[in-house]
Amino acid sequence: MRKYLGIILLTFITISCKGQSNSNAERNVGGPCQDCEAVLDFKMFHTKPRASDTLPGFENNEPKVKITGTVFQKDGKTAAENILLYIYHTDRNGIYQPSEKPISWEKTHGQYREWLKTGKDGKFTFYTFRPAPYPEVQEPEHIHIYVKEPNTIPYYMDSYFFESDPKLTSEKKQSQKNRGGSGIVKLEKKDGIWTANRNLILGLNIPDYE
Repeated sequence: MRKYLGIILLTFITISCKGQSNSNAERNVGGPCQDCEAVLDFKMFHTKPRASDTLPGFENNEPKVKITGTVFQKDGKTAAENILLYIYHTDRNGIYQPSEKPISWEKTHGQYREWLKTGKDGKFTFYTFRPAPYPEVQEPEHIHIYVKEPNTIPYYMDSYFFESDPKLTSEKKQSQKNRGGSGIVKLEKKDGIWTANRNLILGLNIPDYE
């Protein structure tokens, strides 16, 4: 009888431990992304990401840019709440320039970066300046964007590209994977600032996404 009870107890403990480990696990989606862990850098600054924010350098650089959008669930209709967005780009010389005392991934991604988090309506807005392309490289101007959903590891979406960029060739457009939807945006002057909108769809063209 004692042996029988012992087997039941051991089985219960084993199942409980497995249940705990599974509940804490995050979905592994998006494929390889060596620097996606930079999405969590904001914790070092003890700040709470907001749905609207301004990247460093906005006041002192031209042309100024305003990007808006809504994050949707995979159905493309339901607004996605509590989605963490990480954005970064080069300076006006095409360099990921860190500050004098860079912390963590700023050493690689530079100081022009910020974190946003969507509310119930899924909307987000960020203000920045238009980055320059990499020097001596045929790569269009772009703004990187990574995503962190609850219970899912961070993954990247297609970068923002500007339709007016002469380096954004037809070949480059066709090579895009449209992760989260097309990243090519059209800037229009509104209230004195170049403005564009791009909605994001979670899981769209993201590998291993269920």
